[in-house]
Amino acid sequence: MTLLTKSCTPFDGQKPGTSGLRKKTRVFMQPDYVECFVQSIFNAIDGVDDKTLVIGGDGRYFNAEAIQTILRMASANGAMRAIVGQGGLLSTPAASNLIRKRKADGGLILSASHNPGGIDEDFGLKYNIANGGPAPEAITNRIFEETKTISEYKTLDTGDLALDQIGETSLGGMTVEIVDPVAEYAALMEELFDFDAIRALFAGGFTMRFDAMHAVTGPYAKAILEGTLGAPEGTVLNGVPSVDFGKGHPDPNPIWAKPLVDLVMSEDGPDFAAASDGDGDRNMILGQGIYVTPSDSLAVLAANAHLAPGYDRGIAGVARSMPTSRACDRVAEALAVECFETPTGWKFFGNLLDAGRVTLCGEESAGTGSDHVREKDGLWAVLLWLNILAARKMPVRNILIDHWQTYGRNYYSRHDYEAVDSTAANGLMNDLTANLDSLAGQSFASCTVASADEFSYHDPVDGSVSHNQGIRIDFEGGGRAVLRLSGTGTEGATLRVYLERYEPRDGDLAIETQTALKDIAAAVAEITGLVERTGRTAPDVMT
Repeated sequence: MTLLTKSCTPFDGQKPGTSGLRKKTRVFMQPDYVECFVQSIFNAIDGVDDKTLVIGGDGRYFNAEAIQTILRMASANGAMRAIVGQGGLLSTPAASNLIRKRKADGGLILSASHNPGGIDEDFGLKYNIANGGPAPEAITNRIFEETKTISEYKTLDTGDLALDQIGETSLGGMTVEIVDPVAEYAALMEELFDFDAIRALFAGGFTMRFDAMHAVTGPYAKAILEGTLGAPEGTVLNGVPSVDFGKGHPDPNPIWAKPLVDLVMSEDGPDFAAASDGDGDRNMILGQGIYVTPSDSLAVLAANAHLAPGYDRGIAGVARSMPTSRACDRVAEALAVECFETPTGWKFFGNLLDAGRVTLCGEESAGTGSDHVREKDGLWAVLLWLNILAARKMPVRNILIDHWQTYGRNYYSRHDYEAVDSTAANGLMNDLTANLDSLAGQSFASCTVASADEFSYHDPVDGSVSHNQGIRIDFEGGGRAVLRLSGTGTEGATLRVYLERYEPRDGDLAIETQTALKDIAAAVAEITGLVERTGRTAPDVMT
């Protein structure tokens, strides 16, 4: 095989977002596109000479081809070892665990998370650092700068490697180790949770359905739920990964996982249901007849984590992304532990976790995790819920009602306006930002603004500051709205509007969510001119 140094021309727009670089699959398939971005990553981290890298992805279209490109480039750039999931598969939390357990120098994870897959859909690639977490802004900024000036990349002139056989092989001077993608992750889960209690739960007739959505979590759920824990065969639905996710949308929410929601809401539905996304880092939790919002799920997990062996000493603290509801804040206050509000993006939790300041983290976008890895972890959240259900011996609905009666209820919903004209979306946000100082004291619909600002985050560990992280509008009486443009879409702009209203524990805890939030939604529409600016009379997705 021959070491090649090839000339290339920079591609516009290779700026990593909150979860790496995401574009349409055909964009990544352009000649030299993957190569330019990967070489930019290597250059930004001072090369990969003698380093160990973990490589894997969610199995979507172009996953296998991109991994072959990365392996050739890693070898040509002097990497010592590449640890690759069998068949190119690794869930994002499993990749994070492998980086940490094997003391790798970093990893390249191929996924567009919850976005649809296929040749005409989405693809993504991100770099994770040695702690197992997404690269912080200082590194992603360096990567972006490299993409603007890159003029050459290194690769090998060699054929593809077989990735289906577990074991070691050589590629140039680099060792390629193919590993079982599930084994190390499953062993970690058994350390954290009371598997005997969960086995007994299933043995006692407890029923569950887990929708893997034709994505990477299928093999993990089959091995752990139906294998180790003894759940009946058929508990895991859509468990075989597909390059196009069965032509579905692997986003675990009531819209895209509607068949599962309909099943659990029926009179003879299972006791418990859950779903995960494309790369296995998100989750949806449901009980018979009830949906648990991601914000409520984080709060319930924080209040009950001590019931699982891995957290029986209690939690050091909890962190949430700024748009996530403040339900977990009330739990942290009751437990007398720290609570942090960070920007959206799991990378902002890394310093807090590494410093031991927090144990649990969560985002309203169905992401929950802990200090066991440095990524959100969908199946971990499901297993912690199962552990809590086994310990408390009551259904999900009762646990949720008990939680609200203890802490009060944060009515909460996210309204997504997808593929909005970018000029219109940016104009809305820019004008809103310019008017923030004048909003306090004004009334819109039936709500009066108490305060409004643009969120900036001051990292308490390293002192770094992240500006322009979304707009917060607080209303008198405990209501709140947050607006931000998402960085995970690949067409136009996605405008996210987050609505929240707090109801004390002795108040009305049984209002339908959108009804509880309609006044705040109307106020936001009036403040922003949302309908006129976007042409949308309703959100595309409400969760």
